[in-house]
Amino acid sequence: MTEKRFYRIGSRPAEIMLPVRGDVPLARRRLPFTRRHLLKWRSRLNPKTLRQERWLADKKPLWWTIALVLLAVSAPFLSNSALTVASIFCIFTAINLLWTLIIGTAGIFSLATLAVVGIGAYASAALNVYLGLPWPLMFLAGGVAGLIVGGFLALPSTRLDGLYYALLTMGFAEICRVFVQQLKPLTPMNGSINNVGSFIPRDWFLQRPGLLLGFAGAFVLMLLALLTFRIVNSERLGMLLQTAREDEAFAEAVGIDYRRARLHVFLISSAGLGVIGAFYAQFYGSISPAVFSLDQLMLLFAMIVIGGLGRAEGAAIGTAIVVLIDKGLLDLGPLRILLVAAIMLAVTLLTHNGLAGARNQFRGWRQRRQSEARARRSEKGGEVMPEEAIEIEDKQAIYYRRFQKRLRDRLKALITPELIEEHRKRPLGQHSDALSRVLNHFRRGEVADKYAILRQSGQFHAYKIVAFSGVRGAPPRLVDDRVYTDINEAYHAVFLLRVNDLMES
Repeated sequence: MTEKRFYRIGSRPAEIMLPVRGDVPLARRRLPFTRRHLLKWRSRLNPKTLRQERWLADKKPLWWTIALVLLAVSAPFLSNSALTVASIFCIFTAINLLWTLIIGTAGIFSLATLAVVGIGAYASAALNVYLGLPWPLMFLAGGVAGLIVGGFLALPSTRLDGLYYALLTMGFAEICRVFVQQLKPLTPMNGSINNVGSFIPRDWFLQRPGLLLGFAGAFVLMLLALLTFRIVNSERLGMLLQTAREDEAFAEAVGIDYRRARLHVFLISSAGLGVIGAFYAQFYGSISPAVFSLDQLMLLFAMIVIGGLGRAEGAAIGTAIVVLIDKGLLDLGPLRILLVAAIMLAVTLLTHNGLAGARNQFRGWRQRRQSEARARRSEKGGEVMPEEAIEIEDKQAIYYRRFQKRLRDRLKALITPELIEEHRKRPLGQHSDALSRVLNHFRRGEVADKYAILRQSGQFHAYKIVAFSGVRGAPPRLVDDRVYTDINEAYHAVFLLRVNDLMES
């Protein structure tokens, strides 16, 4: 006797599941200042064992945690140059996370991101160098400067949108660069401010302890930017903007102030960019007009395009690729810029929303291919068209419709004048095998558009034929105005209507 083997199918073995203890309450930890859980655990019943279990519905926070822990743990073992690249990656990831809030969540296509960072850096650096502001207060000064500039830039966003606002903000960044270069009283060194106070001791600059401390500060800055992104994008402001983005007229009708929500997100992001600017000045110990340059803006734009717009992981992936090429492959010279452009072009042509959306795009492509294959198999019967099968999410419906199609074809062959005459003579009672099959099929039909006999009120032998709507609370509709005085005649009339529907299906 051969032993039976059972093989696991589906994606269940790839899921992360935990057993559930009935005597221990389910504890769910939340992110600070949010309603989001650290890990999205959900409870469900195992259909095979009939036991309760917990499964991880969203694995993104888990992958974020693993990636951040690996980055933090591997930092002490990196070389000095690699540690500098990692620090720059953290800084630009923080910038891109807040820029994603402006472009993706708020829907404001602003190109003044680095301008706000530069203004926050220059304001905090000038206060530190010329007025002796301590370095801890530089973050506050940078945030206030970013908030003021953000409020100034938010005013035209209520009137301009799209390309016009993008050109306006790009011109603002260029004006800031020219203004700083010509502001000799505050920036005598060709627009630069040097000897800026920093959280890194002066003796540690460009030394191993200073590089480690700088990376730790940049890592914390990235975590704060990620927390800000989660709080804004996943909480009330983000939900309001997502609702309004689908239908602004509906959002206004239900009382959502779309413009005010956009301005709030823009101001929060601008204040955060100002804080990043203060950190930028402290990290390098100086600030120069290069922060306003179009080259830096284009690299920042390439990070968003490669990674994907509107997602935190897209900002991190795009930043990692561009920073690794631009800062880690200095031996290539100008070729590294061409490499970034080639990657950006390839991502634009091959993906819909950057590398972060490539997985969902691949899954959609795979599902379409599987649906097309099912459609080709079912196209012979004609019950599901190929273009229709692609849109059906529950693929079991395709097989059900195929079964119904074949069943109807078999029942059509049973419909003969003799069978109809048999039903006319005896609508109720014992029937032949063929008539029983047809009647059972009619009885198991869906409620929508199903025929029934309605006895007229006040008349004992008066019947009309109605069809159910299939919607709870909706009354049935009359099929015609004919009144039947014999119940058997009414039964046969319903049978004929069902036979006509069957033959026309």
